[in-house]
Amino acid sequence: MTFEWARPDLNPRFVHVWHERQDLHVNQHPSYKGRTSVSVNKLKHGDVSLTLSKVKLSDKGTYRCYFPDLDKDSTVQLVVGTASSPDISLSGMDRDKGGVVLQCESRGWYPEPEVLWLDGEGNLLSAGPTETVRGPDHRYTVSSRVTVEKRHSNSFTCRVQQRTINQTRETHITVPGRRD
Repeated sequence: MTFEWARPDLNPRFVHVWHERQDLHVNQHPSYKGRTSVSVNKLKHGDVSLTLSKVKLSDKGTYRCYFPDLDKDSTVQLVVGTASSPDISLSGMDRDKGGVVLQCESRGWYPEPEVLWLDGEGNLLSAGPTETVRGPDHRYTVSSRVTVEKRHSNSFTCRVQQRTINQTRETHITVPGRRD
């Protein structure tokens, strides 16, 4: 049995080739060297799954598994993402509103996430616009500020989420009650 895993957008396109009961690395794309494998035990049961290690953002794309002897193929879309937990800090006081300003920042996301603020009961809070910076590594840093007033509960959550990669990270803070 011979089969190949390939990415049509690459040259050479081969990610992993299995030929005559062994891995064939001759035409493998250089970026995949030493990072791909198939399980010999699973092959016995017809499972030709590709295992990719040390995944990089550049690995995202369409992968094609092709059986030349049968002229059969199948494709799968790989979505790659990164996520990190946010940090909340007290960034100041808003004397006009009688509240405190909280800032949330989270670094190293891909694709670009969204930031939400919630009160202690899980209600969405109205925050300022999210600031987004894309670094040279293509990963995003997001930050957001919200002013919490005396009428709110003392517990707040900053939630950073990215729906494409189905990732959510959140951090909680409790602001001490005010004495008047």
